[in-house]
Amino acid sequence: MAKQSGGGGDGDGGGGDGAFEVAKVSNLNCIDLSSSDLHQSVALLKQACLDCGFFYVINHGISREFMEEVFEQSRRFFDLPAAEKMKLLRNEKHRGYTPLLDELLDPGNQLHVGDYKEGYYIGVEVPEDDPEAQKPFYGPNVWPASEILPGWRETMEKYHQKALEVAKSVARIIALALDLEIDFFDKPEMLGKSIATLRLLHYGGEVSDPSQGLYGAGAHSDYGLITLLATDDVLGLQICKDKDANPCVWEYVAPVKGAFIVNLGDMLERWSNCIFKSTLHRVLGNGQQRYSIAYFVEPSHDCLVECLPSCKSDDNPPKFPPIKCGTYLSQRYSDTHTDLNTYRAGQT
Repeated sequence: MAKQSGGGGDGDGGGGDGAFEVAKVSNLNCIDLSSSDLHQSVALLKQACLDCGFFYVINHGISREFMEEVFEQSRRFFDLPAAEKMKLLRNEKHRGYTPLLDELLDPGNQLHVGDYKEGYYIGVEVPEDDPEAQKPFYGPNVWPASEILPGWRETMEKYHQKALEVAKSVARIIALALDLEIDFFDKPEMLGKSIATLRLLHYGGEVSDPSQGLYGAGAHSDYGLITLLATDDVLGLQICKDKDANPCVWEYVAPVKGAFIVNLGDMLERWSNCIFKSTLHRVLGNGQQRYSIAYFVEPSHDCLVECLPSCKSDDNPPKFPPIKCGTYLSQRYSDTHTDLNTYRAGQT
């Protein structure tokens, strides 16, 4: 088992003899949202999007003190007894608690079980009597009782709003990198009425072993436009820059204090006609508990995702048919999550 630099502990080591591949730490571009040099920011982001689809974002406007508060509130939830957490089991709109093994991201390699992580989904809050709540990813959230976790809802709602502003800032730089108008993604049908989903994640300290199909999170690419990831200081996230490589070459992404790790999703890869990459990534557990907070940003339900004019030509025609965002996301979630009837059957 090899020690890895840049993270909060040892690198991966599996069961048996622990002799699977030793991954290096990836060197990613860093985008400073406070920089006045927009040209440099666009150049750095474009290079990252062409290379691997992952980069850091710093000076994003969310204070470290508030981020620490969000992580503390996340830990408080996951520390609750299992029975209390199951009372908040995710619903059909993917709001609420996702138990250990609920998600199966890489069925080709996760032969027996799902991901060794638990999570909690928080989406765009829409009252049940609002017509918009009929859409698959809009509606009321599932919240722990305030007497059990005082201040929890308020902290998460505040973070949800702040993270969306960061995502919009990043999307403006992406638009320029794709030779679009800077406000391309600000339109109402895009991030003006976005599907933005916050997901708290907890990896309980299991040791991953790829040779046995055991992962904190199986290899996958994200579904939407972009993802903002905040992590603690425990190393675990890995990326494969070339998803067509066989075998995949995995590199760790080191946590950077106060920074977001940002990655592109499949929807942006479709939009850009594969010019920008949606990159395979996974999480390996190394025996330490690990907490992270993912913020998935997608356009509105009715947004038609089709090849951008700046990304097609006679020599490079569109590779994907147009598809509505809500339709695409619903199918991807259905493919990777346990059928809720499984849990209901266990309660009868």
